[in-house]
Amino acid sequence: MRVAKISVAVAAFLVLIGPAFGLESSVTTTSSISPEALWKKIGDFCGVADWHPAIEKCVLSADGKQRTLSLKGGGTIVEALENLDDAGHAYTYTIISGPLPVANYHSTISVSPDSKGSSLKWVGTYDAKGASDADAKKVIDGIYESGEKSLVGG
Repeated sequence: MRVAKISVAVAAFLVLIGPAFGLESSVTTTSSISPEALWKKIGDFCGVADWHPAIEKCVLSADGKQRTLSLKGGGTIVEALENLDDAGHAYTYTIISGPLPVANYHSTISVSPDSKGSSLKWVGTYDAKGASDADAKKVIDGIYESGEKSLVGG
């Protein structure tokens, strides 16, 4: 009986902390341009349509806290700005809705000085939704990689 109670307690604990074991995608790359110049390219929360090849257009809400991204080929993603640090060259956002096979998506994109110029880091955590973990990770990895290539070449 004691073993059963412990097993139930452990199972309940794992359910509670489950989201802590979510998936992660990231890309880090260097650029020869200065951190300020790279941040000028990506620091505008709705400027993503200017540098990410999958985004056709971006519409910013009146308060500047939400963007609606129109995808090339159809579909929209709605994202909320959680934190913008212009001085630190970083912003954090979450996905509110969209066709991607993810839930609980939380991401930060940042620029820092590097000996070659600047370093771009884009990292996100999420759970798979309606797809396997591997398939969800493949989609997000592809989004990050195509964005990175359009910014710094490659």
